Amino acid sequence: MGDFNVGRKQENGALVMTISGQIDEDANFSGIDFSGANKIVLDLNKIASINSCGIREWIKWIRTAPSGSNIAFRNCPKVIVDQINMVAGFLPPNGIVESFYVPYYCEGSGSEKMVLFRKGVEYKEGGEVMPPSNVKCDESGDEMEMDVIEAKYFKFLQKG
Repeated sequence: MGDFNVGRKQENGALVMTISGQIDEDANFSGIDFSGANKIVLDLNKIASINSCGIREWIKWIRTAPSGSNIAFRNCPKVIVDQINMVAGFLPPNGIVESFYVPYYCEGSGSEKMVLFRKGVEYKEGGEVMPPSNVKCDESGDEMEMDVIEAKYFKFLQKG
């Protein structure tokens, strides 16, 4: 039982869809169309999880977007970045990643933090990554380190 939901609004001439919950066998994309929009923003910040059934439904749905449209993926959580890196077609050819989260870890306190990387700020098209210089732990104040294998996690940036 997933709490899948899609909100829609217009923002600066773009159709913004906020997707939340679990994308699984219970996620229903039928009736969620792109209404001829040529600029689409998918805000994925509130996606909790995705499984193989959800991936299949996602790919079928994303293919229904108008071929001439631009699709921006915004606020991608780690579960979405992992799919973009592993599953062909998850990020369509007319899609770009506008921003995504990177997990950081504090050795001293054992705490984790998700840090938002934005296109043009923490990374550039073509794959150059410029991580923030000092991410501090909220608990200990110590400097945190990136908790991913950079070559694998940032792989999708090389495709742009």
